[in-house]
Amino acid sequence: MKITITGISGFVGQNLSTYLINKGCAINGLSLRTIDWKKSFVSNADALIHLAGKAHDTANTSADEEYFKINRDLTIALYDEFLQSDVMDFFYFSSVKAVADQVETILIEEVKAEPLTPYGKSKLEAENYMLSKPIPSGKRVFIIRPCMIHGPGNKGNLNLLYKVVEKGVPWPLARFDNQRSFLSIDNLSFMIYEMLRSSNLQSGVYNFADDDALSTNDLVRIIGSVLGKDVNLLKIPVGLVKSIVKIGDVLPLPLNSERLKKLTESYVVSNTKIKKALGIEKLPLSAKEGLENTIKSFNQAK
Repeated sequence: MKITITGISGFVGQNLSTYLINKGCAINGLSLRTIDWKKSFVSNADALIHLAGKAHDTANTSADEEYFKINRDLTIALYDEFLQSDVMDFFYFSSVKAVADQVETILIEEVKAEPLTPYGKSKLEAENYMLSKPIPSGKRVFIIRPCMIHGPGNKGNLNLLYKVVEKGVPWPLARFDNQRSFLSIDNLSFMIYEMLRSSNLQSGVYNFADDDALSTNDLVRIIGSVLGKDVNLLKIPVGLVKSIVKIGDVLPLPLNSERLKKLTESYVVSNTKIKKALGIEKLPLSAKEGLENTIKSFNQAK
C-alpha cells in the first residue's frame, strides 16, 4: 500500500510510519507548512492519514484563531483535495476533546458533541465539514478520536508523575477516585493498519483507546513498580488540595488547577465500536503493559 501521512515528523507520525513500513507499506510524508503544499500531494496513494494539527495548549497561551486556522481550515483544504483525487481512504485524527471535555460515564461515538475549548471546537468543525460532504463511490473516510496517546519518546502528562515517584515524594492526590483511558502508540498503530487492510470496514467515526481504564493511583503504582520503588499514597482531603493548587494558578508551581484536573478527573473512552468493526476481541497491549513500556523508556532516555 502507498500511504501519505501529514505530521509525519511528530510523535505519532514517526511511530506510525515506522510500524507501517515494517508491514510493507510505502510511506510518503506531506508537509502542510508551505503555501504550495498541494504541489506535493500524491493523488494516487491508497490512503491519506492526516495527523498534522495544533495540539491543545494547556497553558492557554495560544490565540483561538490559531486552532481554527490549522485544525479546521487546513483540514478542510486537505479534505477537498482528497475528494478530487484518486486516493481511496482518508483518516482524520480528531480527538475525544472534539466531543467532551468531561465524561460522566463512558464516552461513545454517538454522544452529542459539546466541546468547550477552541481546540475541541476547531476539531469538531473540521469533522462536521467532512460529514456534510457526500463520499464518492469507492472512497472511505474515517474520523479517529483518540484519547491520551503515550509511548516511548513522549512523556506528556506522565512526566510529572514519573518525577514524583522517582524522587520518592509521597503522592498527595490519593484521595481522588478516578478512572482514565489511555492509548499506547503500539495499539494505535495496530488499529490503523487493521483498518487499512480491512476492505469491509465502513466509513465512520471511531474512538481509539486501550481496552481497560486505570486510576491515577494505579498509574503511580505502575511507575513505582517499573522503578522498583515503594510508593506512598497520601489521602489529603480533596477540598484542601483544591484550595492549595489555586496558588499554582498565579505562581510557577508544579501543580495548578488545570494540571490537577488532568491528573484526577475521570475520562473513560469506549473502543467497542472499532473492535467490533474489525472483528477483534482485544488489542495487543493492555493499558498496564503499554504504560510500563512508556515508563521504561524514561529510564533509557537518561
